[in-house]
Amino acid sequence: MPVILGTLYQSRTALLRTWTSSRFASRFAWSLTSKMSTFQHPDYRIPITLPAGLSQSQLLNFSPFANWLARLQGSLAAQHITRDHPFAGDPYALQSITVQSYDLFGTGRLGFVKLTSRVANGAGECLPGSVFLRGPSVAMLVMLVPDDVGEEEADAERYVLLTVQPRVAAGSLEFVELPAGMVDEGGTFAGQAAREMEEELGLVIGERELVCLSDLVETEGEGGGGGGAGTGGEGAAQQLLPKAVYPSAGGCDEYIPIYMHERRVPRAQLGEWTGKLTGLREQGEKITLKLVRMVDLWKEGARDAKCLAAVALWEGLRREGKIR
Repeated sequence: MPVILGTLYQSRTALLRTWTSSRFASRFAWSLTSKMSTFQHPDYRIPITLPAGLSQSQLLNFSPFANWLARLQGSLAAQHITRDHPFAGDPYALQSITVQSYDLFGTGRLGFVKLTSRVANGAGECLPGSVFLRGPSVAMLVMLVPDDVGEEEADAERYVLLTVQPRVAAGSLEFVELPAGMVDEGGTFAGQAAREMEEELGLVIGERELVCLSDLVETEGEGGGGGGAGTGGEGAAQQLLPKAVYPSAGGCDEYIPIYMHERRVPRAQLGEWTGKLTGLREQGEKITLKLVRMVDLWKEGARDAKCLAAVALWEGLRREGKIR
């Protein structure tokens, strides 16, 4: 009997906890919902729901949001360009946007935005619409060649500078990667690349000394790759995308053009790079430099999407004779 009574008591307690927690969850959800506001986008007439604390002007003036929305609307319009588009029979449309959360940077500037979007067709079929907006970044492939080797031996003695730093999102305090950084609001890609090289590598490089590998790539429908503009408006939609690497296109808007710089340096100077501490320490950047051979970059940086993209671009452009 005591066992039965004990079991009944535990069941009653569990039910009570479930009931009270569900009531609390409902009140909490209602509280959050009651603090949200909705407005119509001035250009696209799409309802946009905002969380408490985020204003309409903040979101509309956030470049990553404006650029993402423009590209998405352009891609949706491509469904109507030609009849053989795969979705032409029942085209998708953006029906609503809900901003779930946001982060402000130190000066109160909007930095990251997490939202969901409803993109559906007439049959009610929806596309995955969760998006993390953070805007573009740049990555730099910096290669150093000893000044005492000839052109023929340069391939065997070409070195690349990598950074080793904490990346909490990856769960690592020693993540090896290509130098990179977010593009500041209103800044240029080349200018940001030059600044990141100075901050992270200690190299002062002018914007004109940089080569954008991503810009040198030509695909079908982009004026040199042949094959026309693609089918079903695909070429038109592709033109809306920047020439850059998308490391996580399934859930994030971030795209990264890859820049390259190569210079000759005294051989004795090469040893000074490995283990050098750099970065803006006052901003939490704890960076250690690592020097690796270019021929080994694909495996030394195998966990870094930027690194693998740089290897592929550099090798492919060399084969096509667009870079030396």
